[in-house]
Amino acid sequence: MAMSRREALKGLGATLGGAFLPRLRFEGADDFPNFERLGRVATGRLDLHARPDATSPSVGTLYEDAVVAWLREVVGYHPYRINQRWVETPDGYLWAGSLQPIRNQPNQPLITLPRSGLGDGMWVEVTIPWVDLILENPPARSPWLKQNPHPRLYYSQILWVDRILTDERTGQTYYRINERYGYGDIFRARAEAFRPLTQEDFEPIHPEIEDKRIVVDVTYQTLSCFEGGREIFFCRVSTGAKFNAAGKPVDEWATPLGAHPTWRKVVSLHMSGGTTGGGYDLPGIGWTTLFVGNGVAIHATFWHNNFGVPMSHGCVNARPQDAKWIFRWTTPVVQPDPGDVTVSMPGGTQVIVVES
Repeated sequence: MAMSRREALKGLGATLGGAFLPRLRFEGADDFPNFERLGRVATGRLDLHARPDATSPSVGTLYEDAVVAWLREVVGYHPYRINQRWVETPDGYLWAGSLQPIRNQPNQPLITLPRSGLGDGMWVEVTIPWVDLILENPPARSPWLKQNPHPRLYYSQILWVDRILTDERTGQTYYRINERYGYGDIFRARAEAFRPLTQEDFEPIHPEIEDKRIVVDVTYQTLSCFEGGREIFFCRVSTGAKFNAAGKPVDEWATPLGAHPTWRKVVSLHMSGGTTGGGYDLPGIGWTTLFVGNGVAIHATFWHNNFGVPMSHGCVNARPQDAKWIFRWTTPVVQPDPGDVTVSMPGGTQVIVVES
């Protein structure tokens, strides 16, 4: 007799003592593994292997949003991937490209909201593995919500909070999430999941230096920041994918080559585009630095950890900490109030996209 997914999850929970599997209730979770470093499965399913080798025996299967202890990263073997990075967990090894690096850092909820030029409210960052959302103004408007009956926000996403709510029955404090650049959906989520952004998060890096430029190499999937002739920052990124999920070439996804000035920077943006089967709709994308007029940007990425491999629809995917550094280093300078600046030509910092 075939085993149902519910039964499979139940059985796997008995096998994988160190892994947290998503509960079937969607009111929030407090029982993430008690480790400093964690990983979240960012794909539909991910096999757990006995060794950091995709050909080694599978010792279990984890499903999307499972949270595991991240002991260390090692080099292994995967015959069908460019990245050969693996993460060791207490129960086996997971391919790192599908495991989002995260932490579990709950926060003390605020009692009142600060004043800003946008009204009472603040920018906040998710600092726990994930938090469930309750839609306050149904029906759903955003495409991602229409496809997801149990919506969540994930570690490192950035949103705008415009109200503090308290459940009189339970005493639980919630923040009301109101996307500034979304489709108009309004949510409620547990306040402990969010860290208010501060002035320090926006503090410009080396503002006295005028000669700055970024070089993105789509061949090597790297990004370098230069001050004059000196490279001061380097990271791996993911630029436009060359093939879609069906393996067909998609030239329109290529990151545009050439020199482009940054023209808008926004701390959080809702990004959507593409077509059925190849489209995307993602809220709360943080530290967004736009450099091509049709919406191409360097931005934080929470839905994969496969940097060094083309993955995007034209943008430059970066780790959240790298995207934040770039956001603070480039011009124009952005203040938390309002968290969004657009400049006219000749624009700000030059982003030079090359093919080696």
